Amino acid sequence: MGDARVKLLGSWASSYCHRVLLALRLKGVEFEYLEEDLSNKSPLLLLHNPVHKKVPVLLHDEKPVAESVVILEYIDETWKENPILPEAPHDRSVARFWVHFVEEKLGPAIGKVFQSAGEEQKAAAEQVSEYLKLVERELKEGRFKGRRFFGGETIGILDIVLGCGSYWLSVLEQVAGVNLIDVAAFPCFHAWLKEFESLAEVREAIPAQERLLEHARSVRQMMAMMTAPAWTKTEVPTAVSDEAAPVALTK
Repeated sequence: MGDARVKLLGSWASSYCHRVLLALRLKGVEFEYLEEDLSNKSPLLLLHNPVHKKVPVLLHDEKPVAESVVILEYIDETWKENPILPEAPHDRSVARFWVHFVEEKLGPAIGKVFQSAGEEQKAAAEQVSEYLKLVERELKEGRFKGRRFFGGETIGILDIVLGCGSYWLSVLEQVAGVNLIDVAAFPCFHAWLKEFESLAEVREAIPAQERLLEHARSVRQMMAMMTAPAWTKTEVPTAVSDEAAPVALTK
C-alpha cells in the first residue's frame, strides 16, 4: 500500500499509464495504485476526469491531474529529485517538441498499423518508418547525438513518452504481422530502445511482453469481429474502447 496522499487510477495494459507509473518509480514517490475496469468505470474516475472519462488520473491530496504528459510535468514540478525535464529553457522546449511529435505523429501512425489490414496497414507501416527516420536522424547526428538516452545519462520525459509506446512495437509486429523496427535501418533507435528496456524501473512499470502479447491478440480479435460482415459473426463481442487498445488514445 502506497502513500494515501498519492493515488493513480490506471489500466494495467495502457502505455499512457505506464508513463506515469515509470515517472513515479523514478522519483521514488510512494503511491496507491487503483486498477480501473474500463468496461465499468468507477465513480471515482468519472468524478475526477469528467471531460474525457479516461485513465490515467493522478490524485495528489485528492486533487486530480489528468492526461499523461500533463501528469508527467506535474510530477516533475512537485517532486524535484531525479528531474525528467531539462533545466535549460531551450532544452525543455526541444524535449517538449519531440514529445508533441510522438503524441501527434508517431503514436497515431503506430496505432493505425494495429487497427488496420491490407493496403491500409502497409501505408500506415510506411508512415511509421518515415517518422522513425526522423527520430533516427536526431539520435545519429542531431540534438541527441552521443547520448545514452534522450535525457542524457538518465532517462527524461521524451524517453518515458517514446519508450513506453515503443516497448509495444515488438508485440505489435507479432500480432499485426509487420516489421516496424528494422535494426539495419534504425540502429541508433534500436540501441536506445534496448537501453531503455534494460532499466529495472522500466521492467517494474511495464508488464512482461508475454502478457502484453496475449492482451493485444485478444483486442485485435475483438476488433476483427466488430468489422466482419454480420453473417460471419458467431457472437456480439464487448465493445472495444480506445483505452483497451495497446496503442490507445488514452492519455
